[in-house]
Amino acid sequence: MKFTISWLKDHLETTASNAEIIDTLTMIGLEVEDVSDSGAALKSFVTAHVVSAEQHPNADKLRVCKVDAGTGELIDVVCGAPNARTGLKSVFAFAGTYIPGKDITIGKGNIRGQVSNGMLCSNAELELSDDHDGIIELPEDAPIGVPYPDYAGIDEVVIDIGLTPNRGDATGVYGIARDLAAAGLGTLKATDMSPVASKGASPIAPLPHEFAESEPKAIRKFAGRYIAGIKNGPSPDWLAQRLRAVGLRPINAVVDITNLVSLGWGRPLHAYDAAKIEGQMVLRNARGEAFEALDNKIYTLDETMTVIADDKGPLCLGGIIGGTRSGVTEETVDVFMECASWDPELIAQSGRKTGIISDARYRLERSVDPALTEPGLELATRLVLELCGGEPMEPAISGEDVFPDTVVEFPLSETARLTGLDVSPDRVEDILGRLGFVMEGDGPVRHVTVPSWRPDVTIKADLVEEVMRIVGVDRVPVEPLPRLSGVAPKMLTPIQNRRRIVRRTLAARGMDEAMTWSFISTDLAQAFGGGKPELRLANAIASDMTDMRPSLLPGLLMGAARNGNRGLDDVALFEVGQVFFSDTPEGQRTHATGIRTGTCGIGGAGRHWQGKAEKVGVYDAKADLGAALDALGVDIDKVQVVSEPAPWSHPGRGGRIQLGPKLILGWFGELHPAMAAKFDLGGPVAAFEIDLDALPEPRKKATRAKPALALSTLQPVRRDFAFVVGTDVEAANILRAARGAEKALVTEVTIFDVFSGAHVGEGNKSVAIEVTLQPRDKTLTDEEIEAVSGKIVAAVEKATGGVLRG
Repeated sequence: MKFTISWLKDHLETTASNAEIIDTLTMIGLEVEDVSDSGAALKSFVTAHVVSAEQHPNADKLRVCKVDAGTGELIDVVCGAPNARTGLKSVFAFAGTYIPGKDITIGKGNIRGQVSNGMLCSNAELELSDDHDGIIELPEDAPIGVPYPDYAGIDEVVIDIGLTPNRGDATGVYGIARDLAAAGLGTLKATDMSPVASKGASPIAPLPHEFAESEPKAIRKFAGRYIAGIKNGPSPDWLAQRLRAVGLRPINAVVDITNLVSLGWGRPLHAYDAAKIEGQMVLRNARGEAFEALDNKIYTLDETMTVIADDKGPLCLGGIIGGTRSGVTEETVDVFMECASWDPELIAQSGRKTGIISDARYRLERSVDPALTEPGLELATRLVLELCGGEPMEPAISGEDVFPDTVVEFPLSETARLTGLDVSPDRVEDILGRLGFVMEGDGPVRHVTVPSWRPDVTIKADLVEEVMRIVGVDRVPVEPLPRLSGVAPKMLTPIQNRRRIVRRTLAARGMDEAMTWSFISTDLAQAFGGGKPELRLANAIASDMTDMRPSLLPGLLMGAARNGNRGLDDVALFEVGQVFFSDTPEGQRTHATGIRTGTCGIGGAGRHWQGKAEKVGVYDAKADLGAALDALGVDIDKVQVVSEPAPWSHPGRGGRIQLGPKLILGWFGELHPAMAAKFDLGGPVAAFEIDLDALPEPRKKATRAKPALALSTLQPVRRDFAFVVGTDVEAANILRAARGAEKALVTEVTIFDVFSGAHVGEGNKSVAIEVTLQPRDKTLTDEEIEAVSGKIVAAVEKATGGVLRG
């Protein structure tokens, strides 16, 4: 929200300095984001005197001018403006000055044989108006060599504040002045919004409402006024400069008045050229029509959007933007001025669907004051009569406003309880009264009536916030938390703790954390097992963000694709976030998901003189998943690893981690080639998913203490075994059988060789394992070692059907 200090002082009687105003705005919750000078871009332009203007010897439409710009010497300038003449005072740009209206930097030149060392400027070249028929003409008494913004009074201080979505009342300068007055920075000035006397009946009757029972209805109240016989044209300088200072381009007096009221009082209006209205104006929802808006774009409107229409079709997309067909121009003679009250949620919905960002939408979706509908129309009428003349007819009004009529039970002690501020009851009543609240009662609990422009205030804490921000956020006492007498209990929930642990673990493995959208396209949602109708967004923010995600993988894969498009083919990304399987609370799960692409393994990526990095594969994904589970307290050696890949995984190159068939902890594998092609990923992708909600809850109380660490001083014994088993036998079965053969002695079992071929038989493979035996009490004899070896062979043969390779 932008405004100038002079505009603010039209509504606030104050002697405060600019610095005091700026500091106070931030302290009362209207955070100042920027302070600038409206004339800063024109400081290089100076007032100048055309000492002489002679006909160019080689061009009929050019003049050679001698210009005094206050430098002490005359400057040669070639000018093509028809009003360039001897004795004229104008605005001059030295060589090297940027001309905003032409987007060029003027330089020294030679024009048809004559030297030109600068430029005499028009209003259009300074972006002050669209007038480019001649150079600017200043009064005869204008000084020479003065920066033009200083002379013209367009060097105003412009303040830009950031507004939270609930502060619709502060979208107008008047509302901001009200807050500053409440903070003690001056007195709020009243605005005359009394009814204007009408000259006769309105040629346009009150607009009928043509809405079906089941249709959404954005319009609440419509107030319109027909003003006949106006003389439209350019706005006066004060109005044009005010709009330019805040970044708006003056158009014509009537349109500029609607912008003035919108920015000044937070009350959007729209004006129609009455001569362009065909037949009866009505309020209804759109019917799929194409609508050409004032931004010169064509929009297709659907049945959820309210329009103001005539017999030919929509004239205006209600509350958002007008149409070109009924736009007001300088030739307009009869104008129909509209001021309406709208449903904020439906305005926001239509705005998101169309993507239109307008000043009207910005204000109306933040809930402007419904009590200003008719007074706002009267104010606009008064301004049109003042600047354009004309005869106002009777207002055409239909519908009813919706007022909150909120009354809050407010214990005065709440201010101290919630903020620590000691504010007297009289001070509280004074603050709330200046903000428009009405406090009644005498006891410790008062009845506070909320004004129509503050529908966001509904509970006692909201009133405390109002008092606090006006007293000053900087005055809230800062007190340290009391020191605890003992060890603090755990503050994080199990799922919060898991999220923290898994993030640290994956980051330590060289993976970068990503944060992606919770919404994906229907096509991707279906590809990853989602796409249910109940998970489709009713009001999607974009066409490719229509469904709640069933997996974190689509977002990570899109991130990998974007990196690949920029030449970064080797990435390792992970994300911890929500996925959605249904619209119930149980259908929302927390997953930890990671991917590796190209050669980005745990040891690094790319080429190196000591060796070539291998492409990532299924075991990289399994290692990441195993490391995360280990950090989370789950021993991957004690869970089931099942060779049933996820739907997104390459067949035969993926698996599932589970604690029984119904408790699935996660999946790992290489991405299916078809899925990789969908994301335009050329190389291999290793991925994993962990369902953090599925992990077993830790025991609230340990059932037994951990045993003392017992390290043996005896030398371990290692023995190798090679088994011939069927190709369908999982290596995990061999490892599990070997570990369980003699638990007192076997401390580790690893695979060190796998091969197949004709010499081990068709459909067979050889798996070689190394078993570590750790004696505790005495050194093992050969007979004891042989006995344990026999148990290991027997256990593996029984579990797998394999035989010891000879």
